[in-house]
Amino acid sequence: MITIKEASIADLNAIQGIAYKSWPDTYGAILSQEQIDFMLNLWYTSDVLIDNMTNKGHFFLLAFDGTVCLGFASYEHNYLNKNVTRLHKIYLLPEAQGKGAGKILIDTIENLAKENHSVAISLNVNKFNKAFTFYQKIGFKIVDEYDTEIGNGYLMEDYIMQKDL
Repeated sequence: MITIKEASIADLNAIQGIAYKSWPDTYGAILSQEQIDFMLNLWYTSDVLIDNMTNKGHFFLLAFDGTVCLGFASYEHNYLNKNVTRLHKIYLLPEAQGKGAGKILIDTIENLAKENHSVAISLNVNKFNKAFTFYQKIGFKIVDEYDTEIGNGYLMEDYIMQKDL
């Protein structure tokens, strides 16, 4: 049975471990290893995660099967001062994908968003990420595209997706 727990700073190692194990599987076919390493170092250092949790209003959830952490998600209410909850991150161990943990994490965030009176959940997804079809299947729709340079000459090519609540 999959259970969800709110993460704290004490859970940084679990979050980082999931990211470092899932990113090569998630992005290996669409990004170079150098870009994956650059992005992991940009977004998953302890300092960055602590700043997200303590200063930027990001909440992290962990998904467990018994005592095994399968994955995590992070979200923020009132994103860009709008009545929207933002799904910033969701990653599962490769062996945990397709077993319902991702859907349970998103359902949990959807319920929290409704409690916060959000009118929608938004997210960015790489245009070539296989998770794109998962998001469509659970009700997210493309509302825009967003391409941006993130440093070292690397470009993020994303769809902005939204699910109305």
